[in-house]
Amino acid sequence: MHFVEAKGILSAKNGMNLYRGCTHGCIYCDSRSKCYQMDHDFEDIEVKQNAPELLERTLRSKRKRCMIGTGAMCDPYMHCEEELQMTRKCLEIIERYGFGLAIQTKSDRILRDLDLLKSINEKAKCVVQMTLTTYDEELCKILEPNVCTTKRRFEVLQIFRENGIPTVVWMSPFLPFINATRENVEGILDYCIRAGVYGIICYGIGMTLREGNREYFYAELDRHFPGVKEMYQRRYGHAYEITSSKNAELMKLLHDTCRKHKIVSNMGEVFDYLHKFPEEDYEQLSLFS
Repeated sequence: MHFVEAKGILSAKNGMNLYRGCTHGCIYCDSRSKCYQMDHDFEDIEVKQNAPELLERTLRSKRKRCMIGTGAMCDPYMHCEEELQMTRKCLEIIERYGFGLAIQTKSDRILRDLDLLKSINEKAKCVVQMTLTTYDEELCKILEPNVCTTKRRFEVLQIFRENGIPTVVWMSPFLPFINATRENVEGILDYCIRAGVYGIICYGIGMTLREGNREYFYAELDRHFPGVKEMYQRRYGHAYEITSSKNAELMKLLHDTCRKHKIVSNMGEVFDYLHKFPEEDYEQLSLFS
């Protein structure tokens, strides 16, 4: 772990990453790709130590409230968050200034901040996003070794539903020959139904591979699934998009199930929901507060 002074904290679309790198150890992680120009070991977490100060300065100067997103490139609840509490400090600022939050994680550490997330949702809007990839618990421990399993994430989703906080599930990636199966998709969808999620984001039954994460992924395949790397190389060569032969069948299953249970699976609609700040509702509430 090392510390840096960041020049800015919010992207043009109000996204925020407090850390760079990750300690969850997911074998498929795209963030390892060299295109992101990380000049340190992936597990040597870069901490933007001045992020809370930058965020407060930025939110104070914004003319209109909006949704702040975090977790897209780097999980805000990695192991170092227990000690540093950078995420919590930034949530306190978001809550204080009345902004909304769309936060994405794989970790049950998010429950530590349930009080803040509830307050943000009451003042404006909070959407919690959880990534679910692997229904089988033992397989999940191989693919995502240093973070809580899918069953626990499902329990976290239930807790947020009980506290009135809407949730969205990212169903990706699916690894051909490993978890790109009907049984896996059905299991995750059952969790989504039982947790009452608002929507599901799924780009397809597959994954991406490019320089940096391909080499790591293949090494992990050799370690845990001997012979599977060669299956990837024969079928996909050096392709970036790795799509399962079951893509059409399983995406139909996903969309049909979502329609039946009134879960939004149109990605454009889900992203609109994540980015839409309830400005009119907020202003009306402010008039009577």
